[in-house]
Amino acid sequence: MPNLVRDWMSSPIIVIDPDSSVSHAMTLMRRRKINSVVVDISEKNPAYGIITTTDIRDKIVAEGRNPAETTVRDIMSGQIITGRAEWTLMECSKIMQKHKFHHLPIADASGTLIGMISATDIFMAVEEQGWIEEN
Repeated sequence: MPNLVRDWMSSPIIVIDPDSSVSHAMTLMRRRKINSVVVDISEKNPAYGIITTTDIRDKIVAEGRNPAETTVRDIMSGQIITGRAEWTLMECSKIMQKHKFHHLPIADASGTLIGMISATDIFMAVEEQGWIEEN
């Protein structure tokens, strides 16, 4: 049976307010030992953005911006798509490759976030389990 996203995703997912400072997001990421946090930009329907260590590198450090004076909203990527726990790792990898991102929030059928999968998680799955052919 192929590896599924549910078997490798991280949970619970960490969500931050878009008006929080980037410093706060960085502290959450360091303390939780994660490389991304989801930004809740919902008004009526579930909608999310994301901030990653790459965003901090490219939009804060490289541009000489102060993370304490910059909001998450100012540098986040969004609106993002979400994946499904029942997807195979190959399906997930293709979506991540197509959209050129390394972190994919995972939602249930109602749109509630239930986890996060990263390129590193997929790497670990292949390294630990070997490649499993899909039909």
